[in-house]
Amino acid sequence: MLLETLRIRTIRAGRQQQVFRKSCSRAECDTRRDCLAKLVYARLFDWLVLVINSSIYADPDSWTTFIGLLDVYGFESFPDNSLEQLCINYANEKLQQHFVAHYLRAQQEEYAVEGLEWSFVNYQDNQTCLDLIEGSPISICSLINEECRLNRPSSAAQLQTRIESALAGSPCLGHNKLSREPSFVVVHFAGPVRYHTAGLVEKNKDPVPPELTGLLQQSQHSLLTVLFPTDPKEKTQEKPSGQNRTPALTVVSKFKASLEQLLQILQNTTPHYIRCIKPNSQGQPQSFLQEEVLSQLEACGLVETIHISAAGFPIRVSHQNFMERYELLRRLCPRASSSFHNPYSAKEHSEQPPQGEAATLQTLLQDLLHILPALTGTAATPVDSAECTPAPLQCGRTKVFMTDFMLELLENGRTQVLEQCARCIQCGWRQHQHRKQKRQRRAATLIQAAVRSWLTRKHIQRLHTAATVIKHAWQKWRIRMAFLASKELDGLEEKHFSQAHGSPNSSPLPPMQTRLLGAIIRLWPLGLVLANAAVGTHSFQRKLVVHACLQLPSGSSSSSSVQTAQQDQAGVRSIRALPQGSIRFHCRKSPLRYADTCPEPSPFSITGFNQILLEKHRPIHV
Repeated sequence: MLLETLRIRTIRAGRQQQVFRKSCSRAECDTRRDCLAKLVYARLFDWLVLVINSSIYADPDSWTTFIGLLDVYGFESFPDNSLEQLCINYANEKLQQHFVAHYLRAQQEEYAVEGLEWSFVNYQDNQTCLDLIEGSPISICSLINEECRLNRPSSAAQLQTRIESALAGSPCLGHNKLSREPSFVVVHFAGPVRYHTAGLVEKNKDPVPPELTGLLQQSQHSLLTVLFPTDPKEKTQEKPSGQNRTPALTVVSKFKASLEQLLQILQNTTPHYIRCIKPNSQGQPQSFLQEEVLSQLEACGLVETIHISAAGFPIRVSHQNFMERYELLRRLCPRASSSFHNPYSAKEHSEQPPQGEAATLQTLLQDLLHILPALTGTAATPVDSAECTPAPLQCGRTKVFMTDFMLELLENGRTQVLEQCARCIQCGWRQHQHRKQKRQRRAATLIQAAVRSWLTRKHIQRLHTAATVIKHAWQKWRIRMAFLASKELDGLEEKHFSQAHGSPNSSPLPPMQTRLLGAIIRLWPLGLVLANAAVGTHSFQRKLVVHACLQLPSGSSSSSSVQTAQQDQAGVRSIRALPQGSIRFHCRKSPLRYADTCPEPSPFSITGFNQILLEKHRPIHV
């Protein structure tokens, strides 16, 4: 049944509403197919919106405000533009006009509240373009709707001729002479766009055959039953005659009515505009195409908005923030007199003098404004006088309004003051660091001197302690040796006296005493013994001491003799044994027999340091 409805068209004619069935061509079948898809999509979209709104809908008596979201396509310009692009760009023109009017109205209200005397400069208005598209009595939309109502075959070239001839006086209408296809050019606020006239009338009609609607109403599908309900009044109500038939609503008429309803809502609400900009059309990351972004900014109307904003006071700062940021500019001119005339300051609000903290803040603000001529004299003035208004800075009741030029001037002055302060801080910090390093070096020197002095004292104390210990040990050892020597010499002297007088009790020493005597002799320092001997005595006791030191028995019959010699050299006395007999000097080198043979030591042999001393005092045998 669906295929039959798409291929066969039903025609009703005459007063009796006779029904005729006619087969459709292939192009007509494609059109009926697309019309069916659009109809289902439109009904489904409206149903979704209705369901969502009903789920979040509240009683109108319980609320007074609402939040609405409007997502509109941006400005479109393609190589082939038709009725879709014309409607979208028409909506953007209306929204741009509303945005500019809303923005200017908000600016004017803010200036009036702040007490500023300023009138808006002339700006580029898009009312001419809107008149071309929707104006009355003749416009592009009215001509397209007229072609639809005439219900006559019309060509694209004929529609182009009618538009160009009827709207030739509009400055926003143009014609591309190089294009062979029938088209016309509309100069929008974002740029010129060329629209092709082929298919405009057919798209604007958008007819929905009644047999397609009836087919969908007869469907048993639950969703289609909801989307296409059956109205019983349509069956009983007769169709009016051809003369009294109401004109069918076209796409342009429906779109225009919906747009006017939207603008009415925007007029009664507080709109907030969000502009979406794509960095590139390919959707790739880390890719920013300047030309595409600039074209989008122009299409969104931001460039025009910037021009309008630059004509007024785009910079607005509260009094408190202004003083906190620019109060340091007084350092550039500290002697600014309050009576100095400031051409940039607003005139005094004598009718409403500020009170309390506001009065203090206003006074400080006026003092700061008096410094601006000094800044202007030092800073470079703009070349184009049109870029800078006669009053680039004005003081309102709660805000300070200024232009971009004045903001740059204040920022330059603030930068100079900050640089001076930075230099002062750096100088002070460097001085502090220098003094700190100097104190640290002096403290380090004192600490090093104290530590070195302490270490030196400790070292000297250790040396004194060691010397004292050595001295005490040496003294003890010397006293002990002197005691042993004196004791042994006393025993030898007694023994000699007894033998000299022929005492019968004299007898050789036992072996034990002989070994002990040999050990004592080996341990004696011969130099110490000889030094302890009385040098000035010439008695028999002196000879006995020498014999004892030289290991010579006192009763020996040998012809050896010891002679002492005394020499006083620098107050030092020494004793030596003088050689007796002939002395033979060996002047030539002669080998010594048994030079490598060490004789076996005797029990009374003397070694080490004592042997060296003994060789110096060895007596010469005669």
